Amino acid sequence: MRLAAAGIVLALSACTTTEHKLPVTAEDLPPRFLAAPAGTGPIAEQWWTRFGDPRLDQLVNEAVLENTSVAQAVARVRIAQAQARIAGAGLLPQVSGGLTARRQRQPASGLGGLGQLPGLPDGAEAPDAFTITNYAATVDVNWELDLWGRISAQTAAARADFLASTENLRAVRQSIAAQAVRMYFTVVEARAQVELAERTVETVGEAARQINNRANVGIATPSDRLLANANLDQARSLLEQRREALATLTRQFEVLLRDYPAGSIATAETLPEVPPPPPTGIPSEILLRRPDIAAAERSLQAAGFRLTAGQRSFLPNLSLTGSAGLASSDLGDLLDGGSFIWSIAGALLQPIFQGGRLRAQVQALEGQREEAVEVYAETVLNALLEVETALAVEGYLAQRELALDSAASAAEGAVQIAFNRYREGIDPLLTVLESQQRALDSRSAYIAARRARLDNRINLHLALGGGFEDMPISGGG
Repeated sequence: MRLAAAGIVLALSACTTTEHKLPVTAEDLPPRFLAAPAGTGPIAEQWWTRFGDPRLDQLVNEAVLENTSVAQAVARVRIAQAQARIAGAGLLPQVSGGLTARRQRQPASGLGGLGQLPGLPDGAEAPDAFTITNYAATVDVNWELDLWGRISAQTAAARADFLASTENLRAVRQSIAAQAVRMYFTVVEARAQVELAERTVETVGEAARQINNRANVGIATPSDRLLANANLDQARSLLEQRREALATLTRQFEVLLRDYPAGSIATAETLPEVPPPPPTGIPSEILLRRPDIAAAERSLQAAGFRLTAGQRSFLPNLSLTGSAGLASSDLGDLLDGGSFIWSIAGALLQPIFQGGRLRAQVQALEGQREEAVEVYAETVLNALLEVETALAVEGYLAQRELALDSAASAAEGAVQIAFNRYREGIDPLLTVLESQQRALDSRSAYIAARRARLDNRINLHLALGGGFEDMPISGGG
């Protein structure tokens, strides 16, 4: 089977500048996800509730409403919405009103050749200058007729940009929800690692105490005393390292929630069980559910409309202007019927030579549309990759978690056996220290593997898309 992107790119490349629909059909994609059987059913909007943690539900809702990235995306939507209204205004006549008062002094020499000026007595000498006063109240209209659809194409491009921004907002909300869930489990894991390190310090400390007692009565060697104390100090160092990681992660989580990084956020004590996988549906449904794909589609449409507008800029522009109002040299006579004035004009402007600017603009717009085609194809492929990967690694992660749990249990059981054999003089102290370290590493790896499975489940939910369609564009999210 050929790569799905090939069919997508070929189909998109066949689009003309006057057709902005995406001819991507189910035939471009396989009938099912190859990594797992197709499951049917609706995609849960609040999928994080499946983990069964009310505290998690509360924090995710807080993150989606308060996160700064969401607030920025909301602002971008509002900007795009305003720009779409600005572009649409070009289709309508532009009307303005004005009230002017002008007083002008003009030298009499500028009126030369007119002979005797009216209003002067015969033989009277003309003044050196004249002062002219004029008052006017007008309403002016300017309208560029969209004969070829250039302004309509620009308006459609701005509208597509606005719709793309709304899809990007939905994608940001989905991403922040996933980040909040992922960070929550990361903090829970860090607390579990701290608890494990504390238990290890207690276990290692008890062993070191007994070995020191044995060394005091001459049963254990001085080197055993040093090794036991060194092992205890190493366990204490690891505990402080785990506490440092917990302090850093909790503050990062609080900033994600737009809270002050006080390091005091409360979470569950242990990681939850991994819930059953959600229904995946079929690959073609991803094209409809994923907001990033929808945003790429809208951006591609906008690029097509801009190319159309650029091509039509070679055609003549027809504009109409008109003005009507009142004008008088005396403010008191402004409302007299005889002071009414009006004018109307039309202009047809055909570009002839602009140094290749218009052609270069069209070439740039063609390049932008070609880029938008590739961005759309890349977005679709990445979406399919994320779903297939999450489905494919699920089994591996589950087997890894099971194996690490078994290894940790065996290593923890071996610690006491090794210490008993050491006290009986059968095994050296190094065997005890090695069993303790192996037990710690295996249990720590098991906790990390559990969180890795939870992360993969989060990735699958995020890859499938869906959710936040009806959330309003308001406030901080």
